[in-house]
Amino acid sequence: MFEKIIELIEKYDKIIIHRHQKPDGDALGSQLGLLGIIRDSYPEKKVYAVGDMTPRYAFMAESPMDELEDAEYEGALAIILDTSAKELISDGRYTLAAATARLDHHLFVEKIADEEVTDSSFESCCGLVAAMAMEAGLSVSASSAKALYTGMITDSGRFRYSSTSANTFRVAAFLIEKGFDTADIYRNLYSDELFFIQLRAKFVLRIKVTPDRVGYIYTTKEEAAEYGADSFTLSRGMVNVMSEVKGIDSWVNFTETENGVLCEIRSSLYNINPIAVKYGGGGHQMASGATLRDRDEAMSLLEDLNALGREGGQI
Repeated sequence: MFEKIIELIEKYDKIIIHRHQKPDGDALGSQLGLLGIIRDSYPEKKVYAVGDMTPRYAFMAESPMDELEDAEYEGALAIILDTSAKELISDGRYTLAAATARLDHHLFVEKIADEEVTDSSFESCCGLVAAMAMEAGLSVSASSAKALYTGMITDSGRFRYSSTSANTFRVAAFLIEKGFDTADIYRNLYSDELFFIQLRAKFVLRIKVTPDRVGYIYTTKEEAAEYGADSFTLSRGMVNVMSEVKGIDSWVNFTETENGVLCEIRSSLYNINPIAVKYGGGGHQMASGATLRDRDEAMSLLEDLNALGREGGQI
């Protein structure tokens, strides 16, 4: 299913790889993995990776993101990874490229590129990139495999989420055979500074649970400033402190910022994606997000999650 994407990669001598803003492990892993794969498979091509960085996953990048002039996009192919909506792409200059392509595993929201492969059956975009390399017989070094495997780990919750399939493990085995240290990945991902461990403890103490088995945390701008952490850490980084609490079927973390209320939604039972889409967001069936206008809209979303719980997922 990747034939047209491969044709574009082979056609263009300059390729610029994008992904979503505030990258998580999957966005960064797929970007770095594909960067290495194209460079190793087509050494004559110029390949770049652009976008912002998130401190939590900075260990994955051996060098900073490339800083390019607009002129670099002339005659180039831009590849967008792990992004369901145009507004989420880090560096909107992909539109300046001569051609565009997208690989994504989120539920489809809108067409972004000239050629697209979107498949929500994959647990991660990293898994999708690795599957393309397998199908096309591309060169995958140990470092590229390590980046892709790291993204698979983070987006599958260490292979525990329901998105994990038999195909997940087939792709993971292909990557592990390239020969990298899995222990090093886990050390970086799951050992933390004391500050972050204490921060999670503070968030645990603030969990509230509704009668409809919805857990939530709401952090105001003033509270966020007191924590001394970036908004990514406070929102996506803290949402899963509620993930293993008995009596919680769905959970949501609200974080006020200057640009609205960041909302990270998760569930162990229900498809919460339509609720995220209702509020201008998106993502996966059991892991989605949105940016809301204010606290009132946040409480409206919370009530929608309550209704979902009351109706057993049938709303």
